[in-house]
Amino acid sequence: MRVRGNLLNLILMGLPGAGKGTQAEKINEKYNIPHISTGDMFRLAIKEGTDLGKKAKEYMDQGELVPDEVTIGIVKERLSKADCKEGFLLDGFPRTIAQAEALQDLLSDLNQSIDYVLHVDVPKEKLVERLTGRRICPTCGATYHVLYNPPKVEGICDNDGSKLIQREDDQAETVKNRLAVNIKQTQPLLDFYEDKGYLVSVNGDQDIDQVFEDIQNKIDK
Repeated sequence: MRVRGNLLNLILMGLPGAGKGTQAEKINEKYNIPHISTGDMFRLAIKEGTDLGKKAKEYMDQGELVPDEVTIGIVKERLSKADCKEGFLLDGFPRTIAQAEALQDLLSDLNQSIDYVLHVDVPKEKLVERLTGRRICPTCGATYHVLYNPPKVEGICDNDGSKLIQREDDQAETVKNRLAVNIKQTQPLLDFYEDKGYLVSVNGDQDIDQVFEDIQNKIDK
């Protein structure tokens, strides 16, 4: 329930292939709150040349993970900007319990809190189907899906007739391993937010518009 005027602070969670990006766009459009991904935050801090942005760039240039204290600092800078005055949608952060606890403290300092942690829940076998079905045109970069967005001629790009390929990242074994890693990483966070009463799960194995309708119902109830 929205209890602080029009302020709406959300975290969006879901495994790869769950359709988070699509739902984030719809939430942004409906509620007029910025969709803030970890990557976007880092890029903005680096572009603006903030002290924390420079630190983050040093780690990223060396292929290392950006430490929590730097990440948290960048999150605080981003959430303090004017476009977040009516709320925000965090995507890709937090990733660990330590980050989740730091976010709680950060929001407390800003006299705010999380309203909902929206979990787009899709069965693992469905995610494998979604992720392994993707096909790419190596010439023009067009993306297809064997089930949901097939080319007119099987295996051939509509635009230039090139033979479509499956990226290594989209092959079944790679996808299953990636999902297993993500499940191991996200389950403690889901438990953390469920214990605090923030977690709201929606069935992501539905039509896109129906998923969003369920999200709206949860937020606006």
